[in-house]
Amino acid sequence: MTIREDFEKREKTFLSPHGCLSSKSRGRRMAEEKCPIRTDFQRDKDRIVYSNAFRRLKHKTQVFLSPLADEYRTRLTHTLEVVRISRVISRAMRLNEDLTEAIALAHDLGHTPFGHSGEATLRELYSEKFTHNKQSLRVVDFLEKDGKGLNLTYEVRDGILKHSKGYGKVIPDNPKELPFTHEARVVRIADIMAYLNHDLDDAIRSGVIKSGQIPETCIQYIGSTHSQRALTMIKDLIASSKTLDGNLVLQMSEPVETAMTTLRQFLYDNVYRAPRVHKEFVKAKKILSELFSYFVENQDQLKEELNKMGLAESLRQTKARVVCDLISSMTDRYALSLYSKIFLPTPLF
Repeated sequence: MTIREDFEKREKTFLSPHGCLSSKSRGRRMAEEKCPIRTDFQRDKDRIVYSNAFRRLKHKTQVFLSPLADEYRTRLTHTLEVVRISRVISRAMRLNEDLTEAIALAHDLGHTPFGHSGEATLRELYSEKFTHNKQSLRVVDFLEKDGKGLNLTYEVRDGILKHSKGYGKVIPDNPKELPFTHEARVVRIADIMAYLNHDLDDAIRSGVIKSGQIPETCIQYIGSTHSQRALTMIKDLIASSKTLDGNLVLQMSEPVETAMTTLRQFLYDNVYRAPRVHKEFVKAKKILSELFSYFVENQDQLKEELNKMGLAESLRQTKARVVCDLISSMTDRYALSLYSKIFLPTPLF
């Protein structure tokens, strides 16, 4: 018996009936020989962490564009906070922590530079159907490893695609909107727990809002500090979830879910759409729009940048699709540097 087989056997003894067993994975798009040491989900985690797209997350915006202060969150630190929250919940509910972690690590790999401003820009320039979760799946399926992709398991890929909720409910009523596994559903909820908490934290640190502006109902039901809010939301999900007809139903109490919804609306109204933040988003849109047009018109430079970033180019794709892949893969600072190099004059003396 290999180390992997021994661990898969032990999984059956400590996972709940609702957990996804590594040995029962639906498999990969392309069949591979099993690793003698790692389970399929453990192997997926390693592939994600060692990918180019994962490394780029450290220089991609969470809320505040290219912050100079070290304490502000980036897309990478957001990802790590989602990992921690989702693993705590999965452990408490005896779900598969490896699967949960793999999905959490990969859920934002396709996020654009300049946060949701970049996503909105590419939706205008390329396709109204462009979303960062679909792009994240494209990253792991095609863009990484010169077009070979990471060949992740079905369960991780499904969790990546269905992690995003946009303006929708924390836990949707329509089962079709939910991922296949409970582990992926945990990540979906942990994602909003993480960004509600740290975006509020960063907004106060930046002076965009003051702590006294936080709605009283949010303080009353989920707490006044980062740790209080995180613990309350996690405990409430674990305590409120239940089994119905043999199926695990993840849910939260009405007061806590309402407080989270209220806090999210507060952040949209007072942080994400705040004049100071919006002004920078307008600048970001201009940068990405001009870069997009430039690379559509300049094939040689497009190929050069694709090669630099190790991105795959397929002859079956439209030029706009390839440029969209290039732009969405850029970090904030790379986009700023490239814009300066292409569009700003260089002194001759």
